[in-house]
Amino acid sequence: MANAAPARTPDRKELTGPALRIADAWGLKEAEQMRILGLDSRSTFQSWKRGRVAAISRDALERVSYVLGIYKGLHVLLPGSADEWMRKPNNSSLFGGRSALERMTSGNVSDLYVVRQYVDAQCAQV
Repeated sequence: MANAAPARTPDRKELTGPALRIADAWGLKEAEQMRILGLDSRSTFQSWKRGRVAAISRDALERVSYVLGIYKGLHVLLPGSADEWMRKPNNSSLFGGRSALERMTSGNVSDLYVVRQYVDAQCAQV
């Protein structure tokens, strides 16, 4: 039996494109995108948008990973309205009437984790 070739792991900089497309789908403003990605420099963000990314920090990679997971989970849960969910008020105690986007744009990677865990838990109930 022949061994299957191992799956190719995407290069870190290859992940910026999908993350930025998700930001467009969610209708995020530039400042919201930068906060979610943990970027302080507008020039770095603009380089990402132009596809000129030399390397992505581990922090940014973790953030992108959470965003990808949230996006995928929402599209499983809410086909057709997943992207709108981001801005809707949420009565869960995790959000306190605020939207997931408001929580995610706090600047803390832990808030992305919490939203990801919430979405994953909702997916497990379906």
